[in-house]
Amino acid sequence: MADDETLRERFRHNASGIAATTVTGIWLAALLADFGWWLPFMLFGYIVIIPVVSMLFDDEEESESVYVESESGSVRVEHGGSSEGSGADDTTDALERLRTRYAEGDLTDEQFERKLDRLLETETPEDAAEWVERERTGRETERER
Repeated sequence: MADDETLRERFRHNASGIAATTVTGIWLAALLADFGWWLPFMLFGYIVIIPVVSMLFDDEEESESVYVESESGSVRVEHGGSSEGSGADDTTDALERLRTRYAEGDLTDEQFERKLDRLLETETPEDAAEWVERERTGRETERER
């Protein structure tokens, strides 16, 4: 039963590639066999069949991960990755890692509170971008003084 589920998942993940390979194989075989319908089939396959399969089976949602470096305040945004995770899961994981570091004594009370505040302020990519802009503006203001 587990193998069937894995096969289903693999088919679902690779549906567009399978459709493209099938369409290409059929029109190429028709061309080589000198059937006159190979060109209309090729056009129909690439214009209709493959896009429909792609819309039905491919996940268009790309997860976006935002990482804020604690010391420098720089932000790194990663696109892609698995679509299974959500922003809430990422925040929960980050919070759990933060708690673990605090419990192991890697962070002082002040560092833990500062990182916790920063984590809660930057739950979404938009929040992280706003935080970076505030930090950048604050640093520029300090330099001017």
